[in-house]
Amino acid sequence: MSLEMRENCEKCARSLPHTADNAWICSYECTWCGPCADAMNHICPNCGGELQRRPTRQKKES
Repeated sequence: MSLEMRENCEKCARSLPHTADNAWICSYECTWCGPCADAMNHICPNCGGELQRRPTRQKKES
């Protein structure tokens, strides 16, 4: 099962492409940029879960 790679921060709408190294997620895959995650003390406001750095993924070439 792969992660849903959402492409925008849920708080500020900053672009977070699959290759972004500053994206954070909770266990429900809520997605946040680094500055917003820092401002929330790395706690998801939706579920109360801990935010972890999201791994990067290279786009598949077609």
